[in-house]
Amino acid sequence: MGALDEFERYMETLCERLGHADRQRGFIEYSQGLMLPIERKSVEPLAAHTDPWHVSAKHQSLHHMVAKSDWSDEAVLDGVREWVAPALGLEKGCYWIVDDTGFPKNGRHSVGVTRQYCGQLGKQDNCQVAVSLSLASPEGSLPIAFRLYLPEEWAADKVRRQKTGVPEDIRFATKPDIALAQIQAAQATGVPAGVVLADAGYGNSLDFREGLTALGLAYCVGVQSNTGVWTKERMPLPPKPRTSIRGREATRLRRAPGHTPLSVKEVACQLPARAWRTVTWRQGTNARLSSRFAALRVRAAHRDWHRCAPREEEWLLIDWPRQESEPVHYWLARLPATTTLRTLVGMAMMRWRIERDYQELKQEFGLSHYEGRGWRGFHHHATLCIAAYGFLLTTRLKTHGGCKKNSARSQVSLLPKAYTPRGRRKNAAPRSRLDRHAALSVGPRHRSCTRALSLLRVPKPKVQFMTQ
Repeated sequence: MGALDEFERYMETLCERLGHADRQRGFIEYSQGLMLPIERKSVEPLAAHTDPWHVSAKHQSLHHMVAKSDWSDEAVLDGVREWVAPALGLEKGCYWIVDDTGFPKNGRHSVGVTRQYCGQLGKQDNCQVAVSLSLASPEGSLPIAFRLYLPEEWAADKVRRQKTGVPEDIRFATKPDIALAQIQAAQATGVPAGVVLADAGYGNSLDFREGLTALGLAYCVGVQSNTGVWTKERMPLPPKPRTSIRGREATRLRRAPGHTPLSVKEVACQLPARAWRTVTWRQGTNARLSSRFAALRVRAAHRDWHRCAPREEEWLLIDWPRQESEPVHYWLARLPATTTLRTLVGMAMMRWRIERDYQELKQEFGLSHYEGRGWRGFHHHATLCIAAYGFLLTTRLKTHGGCKKNSARSQVSLLPKAYTPRGRRKNAAPRSRLDRHAALSVGPRHRSCTRALSLLRVPKPKVQFMTQ
């Protein structure tokens, strides 16, 4: 079966979840546009390249589909997951990766925008932040849940909520709370259970870790260097023994000199030289990636003064490269005591796979290009980007076994000479390389142009999938 026929079948599967036949054409055309080699993938450029001779009408149609139409993001993402999961090879290892990503914004009217930490910029700035849950294996990964983080100031602002269409049932929730809700929903949907991976932004939350434990899920999550733990050599005192028949019996653990928790950094600095081993976890771009690691069994010490017994043992994994003056990463892992150091390192490093997903989703599929302000449009656009990414991820896994990056660009015909983007003077000097709406050349210049083929057998636009 060819790529065009496969894409046709994929779209049919997803369109069944839209709830109304009138939404199907816009959904397909929007998805096609996200796979085109155009620099900007907001609604107007997508409309211009989808139907160059009727841009205004197509713009209105696509805008209604993404910003106004009431279809379920969860239902469509479930369809994408069901399509992609068989190609991931989850039997080789199944992981649920929790992460968030930022979208820099200039104004203050887009839903959820405030001054907060933006991972894309590496600093505090004006941006939106979304939390995602990805299903991953050693072969690839796919976001299966995606939700905007709504800051407290937005959650309490009725006027801005109404203007941007925030649903009434959406209340303020921390990012770990959002992630835990996504994980619970994945369990309820029957997603194959995986080891939960997350960075310290989530692993620092005791409530998040205890929530995963209550769900019966294994995890390997980052923590900060000041996280307190108990070791075999340094444990809390048991409850004070009863000395009188009067009064209630003591049930709380006690702390005293010599019986206080250590920070994970202190634990790392006290380990002998024989505890450290160099571990290689994968082949990088130019060399094999390796570092020096140590692992030992510990018990989390946070908020345990109200407990009658210490928490269960878990792994503390420490990354201390030889060239560094102190450890650079720490993880707590709820995994069997028989787990090897190499397995622990492999799981911890698997989390960075999501960074590649976000890079491709933003650079190749326009995840950060949506220009609307509303809640529904933000999530619909993200769902469509993930749907387009899911199809090409599956094609890559089936064609190359996941070892090569698939080209997310498709062949597209140039815009008509008469086309002028909105807001630009018709007599403006040509600046094709600077115009964000201009079509980009596809592939290296020494290649001959390929003949355009019709996608989904519709006369417009002329599109052909290309993989490299």
